[in-house]
Amino acid sequence: MTTIPNLRNALAAALLAVTPAAALMLNSTTAHADMSTADLVSALQEGGHVLFIRHATTESDYADQVTATMGDCSTQRTLSEKGWAEARALGQAFDRLEIPVGSVISSEYCRAWKTADLAFGHHEKSSALNFEPAEEYSDAQISTMREQITPYLSAIPAPNENTVLVGHDDPFEAATGIYPEPMGIAFVLLPKGDGAFDVLGSILVDAWPLDLN
Repeated sequence: MTTIPNLRNALAAALLAVTPAAALMLNSTTAHADMSTADLVSALQEGGHVLFIRHATTESDYADQVTATMGDCSTQRTLSEKGWAEARALGQAFDRLEIPVGSVISSEYCRAWKTADLAFGHHEKSSALNFEPAEEYSDAQISTMREQITPYLSAIPAPNENTVLVGHDDPFEAATGIYPEPMGIAFVLLPKGDGAFDVLGSILVDAWPLDLN
């Protein structure tokens, strides 16, 4: 995780550097609505959406993307006891609300794939959801994170299913311009294919309803 102002300043510079046509495409890709929690849950119950979840709460909060070794959790931030409970409660909410889940894809960081596995019982890892290895991102690194994650945010799920992505703050902000906080927050997206999607709204980790009645 890099500091929020630094990434936002870099994102603004990156947008100024692209062509007007490319900037228009990026803006149209990330239309942002603010639907209610009940409406977001109803949409997920119908399938056809992508849910991006920032990993659950960690024991500490620091940028580990430069020193982290994939496959070695001892070199990374790890989930706290609270984070383990959050992830399990998320999976229970999905079961209770009868939200269909298809593919569950996480970054290679331990805090992401453990969140995915605790919540949903299965996952596959993709380096496309990882950070770039820097604390101060260059325009090229921001573009790389955006280009890597966008196909996952925009891919249309199988019929009557939702795709779940579990990842990190900086790649999501690089693709959407939205900083996902706090840890555990989930964003519901309507994917349109070919790099396009709409952000419908978000649900905090402790705000999933018991039911919709």
